[in-house]
Amino acid sequence: MTKKERALLAVQTLEEVYPQATCALQYEKPYELLIAVRLSAQCTDARVNQITPKLFAAYPTLESLAAADIADLEEIVRPCGFFHMKAKSIKEMSAQLILNFGGVVPDNMEELLSLSGVGRKTANLILGDVYGKPAIVADTHFIRITGRLGLTKSKDPVQVEKDLRPLIPPERSSDFCHRVVWFGRDTCRARKPQCKGCPMAAFCPSRSE
Repeated sequence: MTKKERALLAVQTLEEVYPQATCALQYEKPYELLIAVRLSAQCTDARVNQITPKLFAAYPTLESLAAADIADLEEIVRPCGFFHMKAKSIKEMSAQLILNFGGVVPDNMEELLSLSGVGRKTANLILGDVYGKPAIVADTHFIRITGRLGLTKSKDPVQVEKDLRPLIPPERSSDFCHRVVWFGRDTCRARKPQCKGCPMAAFCPSRSE
């Protein structure tokens, strides 16, 4: 079986297991997803989803976020960890969106990467979820599971993205990444993967008997 054949089987299997491909982060506006992803660094999505309603209630617009008192912003996002850096990024990012993009979240990689605190993982998530473009979001779940499936040997997110793009049908790539996250939480966990009963056990080279 080639890598591409195995990748397609993984796509098809997870589509059956998780027919609804949804982002675990809750948001209403595109810039809210941008901020939620920033907060999710070294923090669980569940914790972020507890904090963002408070954040966006206190600062309901990009303008209010850009003008926010940094100490007040830090206090709200403190439970997400690294709150000094994250608050600074949120304030700067909000100002950049207003000044450079008219308050609209960019729809291309280059402009997204120009925003404070935005890397390729975040940019790909925005491109896939907001704009429906092909995207490979190489987060920790994705790197672990695609490695176990033998689709990449790298742990570097940029290289993993490069390795997977030719293997995953572009129009299914963004949803596949979401499904991998759910699968990584439910079954293919970091410490104790549930190989027994795993829907991909038949073609996974890393399965344990």
